Amino acid sequence: MKSISIIICTFACLPVVAISAADPSVERSRRGPDVLTLGAVTQAVLTANPAVREARLRASALAQRPAQASAWEDPKLSLSSRVARFVSIAPNGFTDQMVGVEQSIPVSGRNQIRARLLTTEVIVATEEVRRRELDSIAKARSAYFRLARDHALLELNRENALSWRETIETTRVRFEVGTRSQADVLAAESELSRLVEARRDLERALSEDQTELNVLMNRAPSTPLGRPIDEPREARAHSLESARLQPLALARRPEVRMAEARLTVAATQRELARRSWVPDPTVGLTAQRYNSAAQVVSEVGAGVSITLPWANPAKYRALAREAADSEVGAQRALEQARLEALGRLRDQLARVETNQRHVESFRDRLVPLARQTLDATRTDYAAGRSVFADLLLAQRNVRDAESTYRNYVADLQMALAELEAVVGADLQLFPAARPPSRH
Repeated sequence: MKSISIIICTFACLPVVAISAADPSVERSRRGPDVLTLGAVTQAVLTANPAVREARLRASALAQRPAQASAWEDPKLSLSSRVARFVSIAPNGFTDQMVGVEQSIPVSGRNQIRARLLTTEVIVATEEVRRRELDSIAKARSAYFRLARDHALLELNRENALSWRETIETTRVRFEVGTRSQADVLAAESELSRLVEARRDLERALSEDQTELNVLMNRAPSTPLGRPIDEPREARAHSLESARLQPLALARRPEVRMAEARLTVAATQRELARRSWVPDPTVGLTAQRYNSAAQVVSEVGAGVSITLPWANPAKYRALAREAADSEVGAQRALEQARLEALGRLRDQLARVETNQRHVESFRDRLVPLARQTLDATRTDYAAGRSVFADLLLAQRNVRDAESTYRNYVADLQMALAELEAVVGADLQLFPAARPPSRH
């Protein structure tokens, strides 16, 4: 796929395409201190999101297992003493007390192999934490951009409503003097009613996006949120080349790294199956005291015991075959994960490119043309060279073009946010409080 030149532009630096342009100083004073930045949202999700915190705790708990697996088996202490004897025996014929200690010696090294096995499983859990972080950040950023779009569309709706109220007043005055028909007044009032109804839908969408963002930040759903506005900065151009992102996705995508770790687990399990043929000896030491001996310890003995895995060869051959098949399956799973990563990357880059072209087309051509058409129609309508239906159509076209433009801007930013989740790395496209976990 050819390289794509993407311009990251927040709503703070987007060109104003509303009916009436606002003065920047007035707009800044209107925002006030109650604003919501993308960096603050990212930080809140990373620190407070319940799914992310649960995954981190689970990975932390799993990290304690390798030390447990590498340790030797606990030594065994046995104590025995005579309780009653119902036969007559010669002095020192039997022991009255016996103390024994046994310790298994891991000469096969299976404990160290199990520790390596669990260490690799910790890597899998850690990559799951990264996946939770990346997905949560992508969802939060998407909700943030939708919320910004909702505010922008509500502002456009308000400005269009004001414009239509002026049009209604002008048309009513001309109707009273006989230059316009009552149908024009009714059509203008009907269009204003449509805007009022559309505003209710926009307010509902804004409420839903606020709820989603609050839940992702582990806040009460009804917690008030400021208006999304990123820190003012210049737009920066990033070249997203497929040839550059493919190796990055294969190296950083959590699903690929988890598949690699599972392959390592399978290889370790195969080595563990081979070591199962080697028995771990158990060394024992006993101290005995006879029934009439004056010494505290009358006799000391030592011994060694081992299991005999060679007596059950079918069991251990089956274990080895299972481990070998699991390793082959893990290799196939890794190949599949790599192919899926490249496929997701290809589709996501295509989505980014498509939305970028839509944004450029509406920003540079369609929205300006719609506004020029509206200006020309207004002039003709004031001069009596066009009918009210032409003015109605022109204003609808402007409203649709501006709304579609805002939707494409949000879609582009959401696609870029999801691109980072697909690649599994911070591409420096958005401000972040800190990058996702590195392991």
